[in-house]
Formats: sequence, structure tokens, C-alpha cells
Amino acid sequence: MHDVADERPVGRMKYWRSLSLSFFLAMPIGAATQSVAADVDAGKNKAETCAACHGDSGVSTTENTPSLASQPDQFLQWQLVFFRSGSRKSEIMGPIAEQLSNDDVRDLGAYFASLKAADSTTEKASDDHPDVTDAGKKAAAAGRCASCHGDNYTGSKAVARIAGQREDYLVKALHDYKAGVRSGGGVAAMAEVAYPLSDQDIAALAHYLARL
Repeated sequence: MHDVADERPVGRMKYWRSLSLSFFLAMPIGAATQSVAADVDAGKNKAETCAACHGDSGVSTTENTPSLASQPDQFLQWQLVFFRSGSRKSEIMGPIAEQLSNDDVRDLGAYFASLKAADSTTEKASDDHPDVTDAGKKAAAAGRCASCHGDNYTGSKAVARIAGQREDYLVKALHDYKAGVRSGGGVAAMAEVAYPLSDQDIAALAHYLARL
């Protein structure tokens, strides 16, 4: 689960304060006030280098690497800005994002958002652990994940799509939030959500969400 707040007022306040401040500091002067149309075709061309890790159609087949297909446009743009500014750390994404212009960020966000998400009925193996799936569903309800990710966990605006995301990546992201090693917008809220989760809870939650 990426950069989300839970329903509790304090957590939500921390989330928006962190996200808004990080975004303001990361964006070039004037960029946030401009309205520039993105070019999906240009984004497709620019995304050719992304395919090596994130998949030809934005559906990752690489361990611990997220799928980008059908992620909300704003979420994708903000993550690229966070990587570019260094507020979100990554040895791989940092150097790549540093080379991106504002137009590149807009075009890539629009392109990946336009792609169809992986079809869980055809892209994923059958669920041979229904008990784990049920436990994950209960964990998602207890953590009120739907309050920000939406009832179908498909995300919106600056909130990530977690439905159908790679299971191993979801596990990694939740452990990173819990350990405090994930940086970028909304970290305080996600750390608050992830901290009380046991390893078993995290595994079940990832198992459930990945099969939606």
C-alpha cells in the first residue's frame, strides 16, 4: 500500500501535511500552477526503458518491482517527483528520475495510467490458500485500507492502486513502512498503519490484495 492515510483524524492530518509539504518542496517553481496537457504517445516512447523492470505493458514480472499499469496519473507523477528530488530514496529510480523533465513526468504518468491492469483471472495462479486470503481481507478491513484506496482498492488521484499489485512488492512495501525505511509523501500515515501488523498479517494482506 503506497502513501495512504487511514480514517483516524490524526493519521489523515499527518498524511496530508507530509504529502503536501513534500510535493511543494519537490516541484520546480511554477510547475504546480501550470496546466499542461500530457502526451500519452510520447509517454509510451519514453517508457521503453521502464519496460526492463516494470514490464512491456506496465505489468511487472520482476521480483519486488511494482506494476505501473492503471496506477492513478497523479500518484505516478508524484512518485517520480519524489524520486527526482531525492525525498524518496532508490538507488535505481533516483538516477533515472533525475533525468526527467516536467513534461516527461506528465507524459509517463498519463501513459501508465492509460494501460489496462493485469487481469487476476488470467495473469495469476489459482488461489491455493483461501484461508490466507480470508485473513488478508479481514486485515484490510481492520486497517480501513478502503477509506483511501477505494472500495475496490484501485486508488485515485494521489493514492495508489493496490488491487492486483505484485504480492512480493506489497510485502516489501509494508515491511519498509513498518521499519521506517520508506521515504516520500504520506509516510507517517502508512507507518502508523503498518507498525502494528505482524509478519503474518502483512503476508495475508499482500496475498489478498494481489488477487483482486
